[in-house]
Amino acid sequence: MPDTLDKVVIVTGAGRGIGEATARLLAGRGATVVLSGRDAGAMERVAHDITAGGGTASALVVDVTDRAEMVDAVAATAARFGRLDVLISNAGVGPISYLHELKVREWDQMIDVNLRGVLNGIAAALPVFRQQNSGQFVNVASTAAYTTSPTMAVYSAVKTAVRALSEGLRKEAGPHLRVSVVSPGFVDTDFVRTISDDELREQLLAQRDALALTPDAIARAIAFAIEQPPEVDVNEIVIRPTAQA
Repeated sequence: MPDTLDKVVIVTGAGRGIGEATARLLAGRGATVVLSGRDAGAMERVAHDITAGGGTASALVVDVTDRAEMVDAVAATAARFGRLDVLISNAGVGPISYLHELKVREWDQMIDVNLRGVLNGIAAALPVFRQQNSGQFVNVASTAAYTTSPTMAVYSAVKTAVRALSEGLRKEAGPHLRVSVVSPGFVDTDFVRTISDDELREQLLAQRDALALTPDAIARAIAFAIEQPPEVDVNEIVIRPTAQA
């Protein structure tokens, strides 16, 4: 049976998209799932569906950019279930734009959510994992961490930082903690709708509709990393549409 069974997992950004798909898949395989994010209604809907189907799920309203909220979420999960086995840092935004447009607030948003959110997750969960002498971080990066293109410079920089951070964490974590990076390509989520430029947003929506993967594909990749035996650490998975350049 999959090794996901009996694991306690927190998924950030779990109200929709990759986070929702991952929570549903892991709960279906026996994990106890704690959905975290800012949209209480969306998370409660997913948690209700999971429990109605016989799974175990709960929801916590958490802003990953607030370290205290992440610490509280991890502490509450560990107290309720006796441990935390996996933290999936999936929350992310992507208001990409050309650098010359100087959309500095959007740059800051990507840094705060996509990078600082991962750091806050590490700050919250690492002490718990150390005390348990077990645990796994799964950090969702992007194929943009391996290559970039016009409009993607800041997003690529942030996701590259997530890769570097995760590799450093892996080397520091020791023999009992696991660190996995999952880097999706184009996925059919609301990611594109955060782009403020109308023309660019419509171009990418058309591209998304033509070739994007479903969130379920990424959820399966995340599950693969989690389901390995304790002595197996899947460090990186890159998963993109076959048609994506």
